[in-house]
Amino acid sequence: MQKNNNKLGWLFASPYLIFTALFFLLPLFWSLWLAFTDWNMISPNIKFVGLSNFIKAIKEPAVQSAFFVTYKFLIIFVPIALFLSLGVALLVNSLPKFKGMFMVAFFLPYLSSGVVTALIVKGLTSSNGPLSNFIENTFHVKVDWFSNPTIAILLISFMIAWKMAGYYGLILISGLQNIQPEIYESAKLDGTTPWQRFWKITFPLLYPAFFTVTILAVGISFGIFTEVYQLTGGGPDFATNTWQMEIYSQAFVNLNSGYASAIALMSSIITFASIGVIRKLLEMWGRKNGWQ
Repeated sequence: MQKNNNKLGWLFASPYLIFTALFFLLPLFWSLWLAFTDWNMISPNIKFVGLSNFIKAIKEPAVQSAFFVTYKFLIIFVPIALFLSLGVALLVNSLPKFKGMFMVAFFLPYLSSGVVTALIVKGLTSSNGPLSNFIENTFHVKVDWFSNPTIAILLISFMIAWKMAGYYGLILISGLQNIQPEIYESAKLDGTTPWQRFWKITFPLLYPAFFTVTILAVGISFGIFTEVYQLTGGGPDFATNTWQMEIYSQAFVNLNSGYASAIALMSSIITFASIGVIRKLLEMWGRKNGWQ
């Protein structure tokens, strides 16, 4: 009987296992092999070059620039995303009625594709767009949204943070709803201020959800591609050229698939290492303050 149950389990799991093997494991191993080769995706000949692609990537200024740009997005995007999502969660949780309706409204941008979001922002910030016209007519300032490197990276970071705020806010509001109202009532009787209640009660009890949202936001920052591709193409002057953009350019523009695979492998290792370090730092912060 146990043997038959095992066979039945493998049968039901087989579609997912086949899907994983075809669309994840095989491409992964193929990419690992390509990282050690020189291939233009057209020629039938694949030349093994060993570690040459990795050495070239380490020395290449474009890859080094993409490395720093990716971390710029990390430093800018993560705080904005955390601030917006925490604001959404606190706002919705404070409403006396229709919490679900407002949470759905904030969550809707997350359901839209990156391409759609980028096109909306592109229309708003075009030279004749409503946002550009409003700023020019009100403040008599003409903003070159995507010609200025600083404004471009800030705008893209804010756009992605706005898109993700509803999703992250949903995680945070689930944590807020687990906090018993009696705790706040007792704190009010003791004469605490709203800031003291937030920092001494809300945030410590919300820390597990905040930890999860932070790690998710860090992961997103290492994978930014669609918005950059649609809005700036990596410009101006490579100011928004992330790792993902560099990998795409090398693979599908320059047709250096082996070199692109090497960059992708390096970026994956650095991404996992960075997330691991940030996770350890967050855990240390939580233990130091007694939140874990």
